[in-house]
Amino acid sequence: MVKEPTSMQKYLAELVGTFMLVWIGAGSVVVAQLMGLKGLPDVLAIAIAFGIAVAAAIYVVGKISGCHINPAVTIALAVRRSFPWKYVVPYICFQLAGAVIASLLFVACFGTQAASKYNLGGTLLNSSLGITIPMGLLGEVIGTFFLMITIMGVAVDSRAPAGWAGWIIGMIVAGVVVTLGPITGSSLNPARTFGPYVGNLIFGGQCPWDQFIVNYCIGPIVGAILAVFVYDFIASPEKPAPHE
Repeated sequence: MVKEPTSMQKYLAELVGTFMLVWIGAGSVVVAQLMGLKGLPDVLAIAIAFGIAVAAAIYVVGKISGCHINPAVTIALAVRRSFPWKYVVPYICFQLAGAVIASLLFVACFGTQAASKYNLGGTLLNSSLGITIPMGLLGEVIGTFFLMITIMGVAVDSRAPAGWAGWIIGMIVAGVVVTLGPITGSSLNPARTFGPYVGNLIFGGQCPWDQFIVNYCIGPIVGAILAVFVYDFIASPEKPAPHE
């Protein structure tokens, strides 16, 4: 009989999974800039890194915590009543902690220039293209909608084929990064942006908190919640007993 993970094991799994995401994903943004990659090679390298990080995290900690590694995913599943509300705040706290630890340890390995020069791979609106906060908000809503509806189809729905969730979710993340990355940085995840912003605040990088709140918190949460309701409407999956 498989032993159910304890609450603390689940929380720590979320910390480890989010650490992997931010270290590899946001770290790849720093490395791409350091290597002088520009244009499509830059975007593709970052997209592949994020896709691999997400896939690996799902296979490592998915069986322990569900591998949300994203406050927007946790909130959307709770709104759907397929995840207990009592775990929402601890999950989010450990996700944010994992992101911050990853960013600070990246500075420890790379030096403060990781923040002061490369912004720790933090997401920012592309003002040089004229991207405004409302435009960025819409982009993050759409991008996270794609992520969450994929999660619903391949991980939440019991009819999904077993064993493929990690790679499919990783691929949709990579695809969204290719299209949304040049616009908003393609966060899709408040924790992914929060970690680098904290590091930037300490070590001199950019951290526009207005963008964080509107584009990188509200956007992903709205997109994820929309996705669960749309998926339930079009796919009519069998729902588990509601969690309180």
